[in-house]
This record gives sequence, structure tokens and C-alpha cells, in this order.
Amino acid sequence: MATTNTWSISQLERETADGYVFTAHYTVEASDETYKAGAYGSIGFEKPDTLVPFADLTEEVVVGWVKSQLTAEKVTEVEAALQAQLDEQKTPTKASGTPWS
Repeated sequence: MATTNTWSISQLERETADGYVFTAHYTVEASDETYKAGAYGSIGFEKPDTLVPFADLTEEVVVGWVKSQLTAEKVTEVEAALQAQLDEQKTPTKASGTPWS
């Protein structure tokens, strides 16, 4: 089964005076229809020369900002770590317990 990675924004922090978003809190969910794994992070932004009005922001736009700020290398790293969690769920390499009842 193919893994689907879904990036979403759980919260934004902004300045009320002009709507400048200075922090985005994001989640990433990896799913292959049977197993799921997730990650959460926060990232800050420097104030741009031109602001997008807060009311005009979409989740797609802000996810783009997050991925851009993280860099493609880090995005790949996050998604690979989630894939490793899915792989561990499918075929565990570790267990706990005792050999007696």
C-alpha cells in the first residue's frame, strides 16, 4: 500500500495590528490505509515586505510556507521518519514482556 503524507496547520500565531503570521504549528500524518503515524512541529517566519491579509490565508498557502521554511531536505526527513514508524508497526522489530506467564 502506498503511504499518503498529509500536512496540515493546527494553529497560527499572529500580530493583531497587521495580521503578520509569525509562527505556524503544523502536523504531518502518514497513513497507508491500515497504519498511521504522526508528527507535530512549530516554525517561525520572518516578517515579509508584503503581507498576505490574514483573512485571505488558506491552509495550502501556509503549508507551502512551512515546507519552504523547513527546506525540501527536512520535509523528506520528516516523511521518511514517519514511514519508518509505519514500517515498524507493520513488522515490529522490538517487543516487551516476559517469557513466563
